[in-house]
Amino acid sequence: MNCSKIFFVLAAAACLQIGAASAADKGNAEDAVKLMNKAEKHYKEAGKEKALADFTNDKTNFVDRDLYLFCFNKTDGHWTAHGNNPALIGRDLLQIKDANGKLFGGEMKQVVADMKEGWVDYMWMNPTTKKIDAKTSFVRGIGDQICGVGIYK
Repeated sequence: MNCSKIFFVLAAAACLQIGAASAADKGNAEDAVKLMNKAEKHYKEAGKEKALADFTNDKTNFVDRDLYLFCFNKTDGHWTAHGNNPALIGRDLLQIKDANGKLFGGEMKQVVADMKEGWVDYMWMNPTTKKIDAKTSFVRGIGDQICGVGIYK
């Protein structure tokens, strides 16, 4: 085998390995639903106050790579938990726009009202890349909260 063929094979192998590593560093839709199911179980077992605190502070159980839990009050739209940015707690999600000006909190609220759970697309800061990326969040009503876990596309 000549040098150019060896280089090509090694370069192709490196690209495949990098692609596989990148995919492993990101959560997918199945991972998001699993984390949501875990969160709902914890909410029911531990109670609302403990669960919301844990969703914000327990990085071992409720953060997985670029996946994290967030919750907001169904009635007033104020964030009550956020696993990536606790400074958002208390702010009105219904009034926050994404990078394209979309009021996505209202859409999350409507999805839960109509279907109990579902997916909402918007643009948001990726905690891994620190860039604005397309995101889709799986949202579900849990008690008087709407909770979500998002994946970056």
